[in-house]
Formats: sequence, C-alpha cells, structure tokens
Amino acid sequence: MTRAVALADIRIARDRIAGKVERTPTVLSPSLSEQLGVPVHLKLEHRQTTGSFKLRGASNAVASLNAEQKARGVVAASTGNHGRALAHAAKLEGMRAVICMSRLVPGNKLDEIRRLGAEVRIIGDSQDDAQQEVDRLVAQEGLVMLPPFDHPDIIAGQGTVGLEIIGQVPDAALVLVQLSGGGLASGVATAIKGVSPRTKVIGVSMARGAAMKA
Repeated sequence: MTRAVALADIRIARDRIAGKVERTPTVLSPSLSEQLGVPVHLKLEHRQTTGSFKLRGASNAVASLNAEQKARGVVAASTGNHGRALAHAAKLEGMRAVICMSRLVPGNKLDEIRRLGAEVRIIGDSQDDAQQEVDRLVAQEGLVMLPPFDHPDIIAGQGTVGLEIIGQVPDAALVLVQLSGGGLASGVATAIKGVSPRTKVIGVSMARGAAMKA
C-alpha cells in the first residue's frame, strides 16, 4: 500500500460509490442480544449486490482510475468474492477485467464471474500461483492490478461499511469485524474511530486460519 487511508478518504469513497452499491441494513438480533445480555446488531452485508462487502472496495477502486487506466483494464487474484465484485464494477464501466484464480475455487464462483463478463484464468493450486499470473499480465499487457485488500482505494471503499454501522447504531460500544487480509477491518476501524473514538473495534479470525495474527 502506498499511502495511509484517512476518514476523509472513506467519506469520499462513500460519495463515489453511491448508487453503485447497496446501503445495507443493520438489524437487532433478538437471540444474540438475549444470550449476551446487551443489544447485538448485525450488519447484513450479505445483501450487497454481489453478495459481500467486496463490491464497495472494488467499485471505489475502479471509479478512482483515470481514463488511460480504464482503457487498459484491471486484473486481480481472487478466491471468489473480490473477483466477482471487480467483474461487476468493471462491467459497469465497460472495462476489461481478468480474474486469476487457483484450481481450488468452486465452479459456481467461476461461472458467476464469467457471467459478469470477466476473463477467468485458472492458475496453479494456490493464491500465490494466481498472483504470479497477475504480475505477468501487469508487466506484459499493462493491466492495472487491483488486489483484494492491500490497496488504499480498496480499503477506503470497505471502510464505508463502518460509516454505515456508526450511522445506524450511533451508540455502538464494540464492533467485531472479520479479519483475513485486513482490508475490511482497517477500513472499518478507520471510519468508526474517526467518528466515534470511544467505540472499540476488534478483528476476528478463525483459529485455524488466523493468517494476519501469524
């Protein structure tokens, strides 16, 4: 990542992607609230157009490109959700998109990405193998790489989730955010801490998949 992301960047991203993504609801969970003895709200980002928060970052990053970059097209390695989001965002702009994936990605995800008009390259058995093809396409064909998380415009786009959460639940004391590559968690933390410094933000990973902690 070449620069830090600030609250102002996330607010700009919110305006930039308005109309391109859903403003998803935050709803009270009666069962979790009863179990924990405090109000627990859930951010229903699975209702996003492409099924995940990834559309926010992809839409912001694509919209941030200049005309010359848009003409070259975009490329990314993905295990599914980012690829689907980038394919959708590129389609709205009439751009070329190439998504590089390993052989381990389920077929239904591949089909959806292709349905959105993106080119799919199946490379190797890991994300690292797919990334090598991304690097080749950037070097040889001039495509613009928009990675799943480590990019300021991606992070700013994901941070709009945090602006919505604190707008919908202004007195939130604690926000739990799933943590993998860190794009969502860092964006959400920047947004929420910028608006409500006393709100705690904690990243949560699977015990057997805590790559960021490691």
